[in-house]
Amino acid sequence: MEVVIKILQFVLSLSILVIIHELGHFLAAKAFKTRVEKFYLFFNPWFSIFKFKYGETEYGVGWLPLGGYVKIAGMIDESMDKEQLNKQPQPWEFRSKPTWQRLIIMLGGVTMNIILAILIYIFMLVTWGEEYLPTSEVKYGIRVDSLAMESGLRDGDKILSIDNEYVEKFNKIPEKIILDDAKTIQVERNGQKINLEIPDGFLAKLIKHKSPDFISFRVPFEVGDFTKKSAGKEAGIQIDDKIIALNDIPTEYFYDFFNEIQKHKDEEVKVTVLRSSDTVNINVTVPSEGKLGIFRKPLEDYFEFSKVNYSIFSAVPAGVVKAYKGVGNYLKQLKLLFNPDIKAYESVGGFITIGSIFPAQWHWQSFWTLTAFLSIMLAILNVLPIPALDGGHVMFLMYEIITRRKPSDKFMEYAQITGMVLLFALLIFANGNDIIKLFRN
Repeated sequence: MEVVIKILQFVLSLSILVIIHELGHFLAAKAFKTRVEKFYLFFNPWFSIFKFKYGETEYGVGWLPLGGYVKIAGMIDESMDKEQLNKQPQPWEFRSKPTWQRLIIMLGGVTMNIILAILIYIFMLVTWGEEYLPTSEVKYGIRVDSLAMESGLRDGDKILSIDNEYVEKFNKIPEKIILDDAKTIQVERNGQKINLEIPDGFLAKLIKHKSPDFISFRVPFEVGDFTKKSAGKEAGIQIDDKIIALNDIPTEYFYDFFNEIQKHKDEEVKVTVLRSSDTVNINVTVPSEGKLGIFRKPLEDYFEFSKVNYSIFSAVPAGVVKAYKGVGNYLKQLKLLFNPDIKAYESVGGFITIGSIFPAQWHWQSFWTLTAFLSIMLAILNVLPIPALDGGHVMFLMYEIITRRKPSDKFMEYAQITGMVLLFALLIFANGNDIIKLFRN
């Protein structure tokens, strides 16, 4: 069921992005009285799932979910319709329009994707506001995995800054390290400030790292509630107990206890709790799943989260800023792909990777957050100067504006074929990476 929910969210998000992108081309073409022959969600080689014609345009849904398209009359595109180009240009065709109009038509899709991201961010800020854990609030220190230890970090460290720059939002620290290629991390350890130099080659390992817990925050394990059939409750553990040890091994923090109890499935263990001012030892048999059926107290009991509420007027500039930062961050990610030392291209994924980032349960806030990110990603990738992409057409139009010479239809045809071959190769590479990862896992 979880896989189905992920797929449904991915398909819905993709459908929204494709329709909005193609709508940008469609509206720009219509504004300049350019005929649009087809408007399709997904591709339709050989047949369509359904279609209908309204006015001069055929609307439909294809069966191949690799994107979508609008077929603009008199334009060499993925349809490779050369018959029309052999006829005399008509005033309602793309090729008959002034260069500046053709440029606006080609940029219509990416423009709409950026506008969509801004609108989503505005909607989210007005609806949910913005809540985050300030780095300064991580008062119990961090919990690190084996990779984070390679950078010199240790459990209990308090992160002060990255490259001597304070990061306000705690969950943005890994992003800051990766996208800004950080060289140092400043931490407080046992009351002293320490400057850690990130070792060479660490960034490449971090990009390939699978664990979401590279750096997380520590939380004391105080009992907040129990499951219906809780082995811990049956053994005598009570709400408000603070669990401090398991078989005399200190487990003051939640994940310390969680990791330690996994070693004792189907065994009797001694759990030490602090109850008011008393220390109490409780013997309990650990079920086969390695859990005692205990919920810790909510994070709000330990940390003061920052919450910013927005009116529609304050959300508009904030939404623009979020989209602007999103574009900048994605450009930094693309830059990493071309760094031979990092080899980020090995982590490039296709539809499986994109689909897997959606949550296993339907969560609208997460859905819209990911859709906004994918809208920015789609805009940037489409504007790359690769023939067959919008950016390829823009590149040739800029050449035409500068040189006042229009590339021949035959040249554009060959360029389109070359671009499509390149795109299919990239598609095969990305989805091939997904398949390889599946077998490795």
